Amino acid sequence: MERESMEFDVVVVGAGVSGLSAAIKLMQLAQEQEKEITVCVVEKGSEVGAHTLSGAVMEPRSMNELFPDWKERGAPLNVPAGEDQFMILSETGSQKLPTPPQMHNKGNYIVSLGNVCRWLGEQAEALGVEVYPGFAAAEVLFNEDGSVKGIATGDMGLLRDGTPGPNHEPGMELHAKYTFFAEGCRGSLSEQLIKKFDLRKNSDPQTYGIGIKELWEVDPEVHKEGLIQHTTGWPLDKDTYGGSFLYHLDNNQVVVGFVIGLDYENPHLSPFDEFQRFKTHPEIRKIFEKGRRISYGARALNEGGFQSIPDLVFPGGCLIGCSAGFMNVPKIKGSHTAMKTGMLAAEAAFEALTADDVPAQMDSYPARLKDSWVYPELHKVRNIRPSFAKWGFWGGMAYSAVDTYLFRGKAPWTFKNHADHSCLKPAADMPKIDYPKPDGVVSFDKLSSVFLSNTNHGEDQPVHLTLKDDSVPVDTNLALYDGPEARFCPAGVYEFVEDEDNGGKRLQINSQNCVHCKTCDIKDPTQNIVWVVPEGGGGPNYPNM
Repeated sequence: MERESMEFDVVVVGAGVSGLSAAIKLMQLAQEQEKEITVCVVEKGSEVGAHTLSGAVMEPRSMNELFPDWKERGAPLNVPAGEDQFMILSETGSQKLPTPPQMHNKGNYIVSLGNVCRWLGEQAEALGVEVYPGFAAAEVLFNEDGSVKGIATGDMGLLRDGTPGPNHEPGMELHAKYTFFAEGCRGSLSEQLIKKFDLRKNSDPQTYGIGIKELWEVDPEVHKEGLIQHTTGWPLDKDTYGGSFLYHLDNNQVVVGFVIGLDYENPHLSPFDEFQRFKTHPEIRKIFEKGRRISYGARALNEGGFQSIPDLVFPGGCLIGCSAGFMNVPKIKGSHTAMKTGMLAAEAAFEALTADDVPAQMDSYPARLKDSWVYPELHKVRNIRPSFAKWGFWGGMAYSAVDTYLFRGKAPWTFKNHADHSCLKPAADMPKIDYPKPDGVVSFDKLSSVFLSNTNHGEDQPVHLTLKDDSVPVDTNLALYDGPEARFCPAGVYEFVEDEDNGGKRLQINSQNCVHCKTCDIKDPTQNIVWVVPEGGGGPNYPNM
């Protein structure tokens, strides 16, 4: 069966805040100048917002630019940020610290970023954007001259071995003059394009963190709407970057999350279990012990900052949002910069599409970025996250204070970033970690957690977590690193089980559990795991995350 095709001026891959902001801005410009432009957005989640997971405290700067009347339009920015608290934890105690200036949240809003995306999707459709959830962009299409032609969505109804099943439907080809890749952090097609066009030739490797999040309904006596709490310190050691967030929403709801830098060295470390252990701290436990856990999820986030932003344009397309990595790590925010980069790319595309001769490449996009507020914002904080990798917790804290208050972000040097997968040390050289069993009150196991993410994949479809070499997990990862796959995945996808045929162990991949966080693709020390998109509509279905 041949694939059908559709033609658009712009195809956007991913209905996150960046992709939807780009689509909206394009249609706004087209209407303002009475031009005909066709825009399509494809989204692998079952609905817009289904795969969106973030803290999130949102700085409304980009929203103000995109929709100055967003309040009248009913945008779901309903909880203004209130008091900021910043604490350092020991195993049993806590000490309040001054809140770093980058983490002051006056004027911001505590939001469900998934619900913000759902609202943006409605605004996009009202402007004439065609939005297609449940369709995974599985392949980049190229013209004969090597430029990007568009994308093809994945086939539906394939059997486990990749052959067509009885309900097989071929994917659809979506052709465009420009294709925007807004897949979010570690997007699979974005990474292919970065390699094909050598987009990292002028930048450092991207670095990442894994963010694990739960939504709780808590006792009204411990709830304070608008309260924003961050912690650092316990349970992590001084050589591991990370910390927590607790954001008090309305309706007695609190989101709690834990972020760990994926440059950690100890292969025995389990980010999921560190998060569960964190909630047993007396200062944290009192918030949740009379509450009810509603939802769970996990997602990788970019931490490389300014020096890890790749080249953004190539013939026929561009990278926007977290596909490129515009998160401001000290601020713990990326939605405002992601939205703005989508809007800047839209302005560049509109300019190109309405020219007498449509250029192959939107070169004005990176130029617009350098002239925008995004560029100096990220440049100013470029050394803070790398300082923790360079000198550990206390050295990073000390340097960050000097960089912020003395140099004010204008130090005459820029620290380098290193790829996270290269940081693990052999298991024999690192201390084992004894994690307490979950108590079922504030701490839980992986499988009951994944259940709350509403994750599902068709059982008969091809496994989307692929291995370059089937022997590597046992011969290298298990032998040298004690099988870190079983711990760095927050969803129980990877499991070493007894191999009765060979008298040893083998890696079992429970792809049904995958929450699409991308940690395995990032942290696998041999880079043997390759994450490819499953059937559209699969994966988590996050409510209010």
